[in-house]
Amino acid sequence: MADEKSGGAAPDAAARDLFGNAIEPIRDRRGRPSFKKDKENQEFVMVRVADGWTHKAIAANMGIDEKTLRKHFSRELMDGAVHIRGMLMDVLVHKAREGHIQSVRLLLERLDAAGPLAPRNHPRADDDDDPKTPALGKKEQRVQDAQAVPDDYGDIYARLEGRRQH
Repeated sequence: MADEKSGGAAPDAAARDLFGNAIEPIRDRRGRPSFKKDKENQEFVMVRVADGWTHKAIAANMGIDEKTLRKHFSRELMDGAVHIRGMLMDVLVHKAREGHIQSVRLLLERLDAAGPLAPRNHPRADDDDDPKTPALGKKEQRVQDAQAVPDDYGDIYARLEGRRQH
């Protein structure tokens, strides 16, 4: 009691606000917690894209909205199939190096199916030194056509004289 009258603070005074209510810790933000992207989800999306799933089906399977899927996984949605095919080729090459015969055959089949490589920095055999004439636009073509008068056009005054005589 003497402690309260002398102005000393009570031990639980810090845990109360100005109105005497107990101070509670700050709660988490309101609403749904934001989506957390991780490596497992990224691979999940890439595999589904490579398999041909729609964005709607992938989002439903993950339990998120399509907009959330596009927001967090845009790179995986665009390039997922290419990435997965690259991973599969890496596994195939690794197995082929170990001597797995089926992998060697499959790798050769895939390389043969890919066709010949495009030539790089080599001039084409049918490449001529003749510069090509640039294609004319609509207006330039009309001007050029107007300048070329046909031979059978004749004299306009002669035609007008012929009309007056009839």
